[in-house]
Amino acid sequence: MLAALTFATGVAALVLAAWCGFAAYRDQPTKDWHFIGMAVVSLLAVAQLIVGIVQLARGEQPEQGTVIFVAYLVGSAACIPAAGFLSLAERTRWGSVTVAAGAVVLAVLEVRLHDIWGA
Repeated sequence: MLAALTFATGVAALVLAAWCGFAAYRDQPTKDWHFIGMAVVSLLAVAQLIVGIVQLARGEQPEQGTVIFVAYLVGSAACIPAAGFLSLAERTRWGSVTVAAGAVVLAVLEVRLHDIWGA
């Protein structure tokens, strides 16, 4: 795994969590700017998914198993889009809370991906 990409994705997820958490604090739903932020974080997660699959295809192996590694990769790529869709259904402050929680989950998944790969 690329440590820099893992770090960048985790930090971007935490920034998104703080931003949406602040919107929830101000009693605001997710807005267009939040969705742009979600798109950026999702692109980072998809880039990491692609890098992980390429590394597996080249024969590199994670220390803790390929199946769990791929499961975490797919989960991390799907985390923010799922939270974004849920926030569209809940157009209150709780939509912002949902995205903030999803972004925190993504940051934790990034740490776990780093551990599973064994870097």
